[in-house]
Amino acid sequence: MRADIVPGSAFPDYELPDQENISRRLSEIQGDDPLILTLARGHYCPKEHLQHRDLAALYPKIAVAYTKIATISTDPHHTSQEFRLAVGAQWPFLSDPERVAQKDLDIKEYTDPENDPMIPHTLVLKPGLVVHSIYNGYWFWGRPSVSELWRDLRDASRAIRPDWDLAGPGLQDAWSAGDRSQFHGWNRADRG
Repeated sequence: MRADIVPGSAFPDYELPDQENISRRLSEIQGDDPLILTLARGHYCPKEHLQHRDLAALYPKIAVAYTKIATISTDPHHTSQEFRLAVGAQWPFLSDPERVAQKDLDIKEYTDPENDPMIPHTLVLKPGLVVHSIYNGYWFWGRPSVSELWRDLRDASRAIRPDWDLAGPGLQDAWSAGDRSQFHGWNRADRG
């Protein structure tokens, strides 16, 4: 991984086609929520299937916790669709057969010249694609467990949500005064 991709730095805002062949930017997928980003070897790797099935099982909790998830693989479009379906994923799978991310991040897995994949990584990103944590998954045990992701997402959410603790100073007064700016989701026009 590039030396400048560390906790606290901004991750590149890649724009790649998703499983529907619609061009998507990571920042658009993320919005103002934490994002779990997997940089995957691809459909051929059984380790990817195991990790992504775990994430698919966790997905209902990810969704209700105002958290997003995305996968980037070097698979071509149709293989990326098959990978997404095979693991039961409900989040965007971005296809990068030109290996834009692999080259830019300097994560070519040189031990597999036949498939030319990325070295798999999982990142937890705070809004603005700010790196919170990075896991190198070349070896399966380097990938984050559900418990580790839960801890990282708790810490990242606590850092970005002013309303994490409703007993926090001034929150009740702001709410009573009609100021919803510190309350995630409540400051949107559609909440009226």
